[in-house]
Amino acid sequence: MSHKVLFVMGVSGSGKTTVGKGLSHKLGMPFFDGDDFHPPGNIQKMESGNALTDDDRSLWLKRIHDFVGKQIQVKSMVFACSALKENYRKILSKGMEDSCIWIFLDGDVEIIQQRLALRQSHFMPASLLQSQFDTLEKPEYGIRVDIRRKPEEILSYIIDQINS
Repeated sequence: MSHKVLFVMGVSGSGKTTVGKGLSHKLGMPFFDGDDFHPPGNIQKMESGNALTDDDRSLWLKRIHDFVGKQIQVKSMVFACSALKENYRKILSKGMEDSCIWIFLDGDVEIIQQRLALRQSHFMPASLLQSQFDTLEKPEYGIRVDIRRKPEEILSYIIDQINS
């Protein structure tokens, strides 16, 4: 079997890190977080309350693509990444489309707003959430998960979908 990358995607606060780490643990794959690949300028911009543009995201997407492309040669992985637009997903998966499994954590503004209000020490302020929803192009493929479910239910559902 060839190696796979499970891209866990969605807006900030949708549970990408929680779900990604849970999948990593249950499936025995390493976990990586797209937030760790942002250049310092992107983080400063978001901390200042400004939304990222496509130009801001281009280096970030390239860094992730290059990293995943190298890693997938030797192992499968779970990768949390907002990947809000179809074009971003195409950049991330270019040349390895058959190795990518997209997992979309879908939820409404209200529930995510509540989650963000409880979150500590993250560089993206809750005030930018609407800009993420404005940017989001929901994929019509992959595994779609309702984030109102409990984390264990979400993990079981995803694993069932991957194995079917």
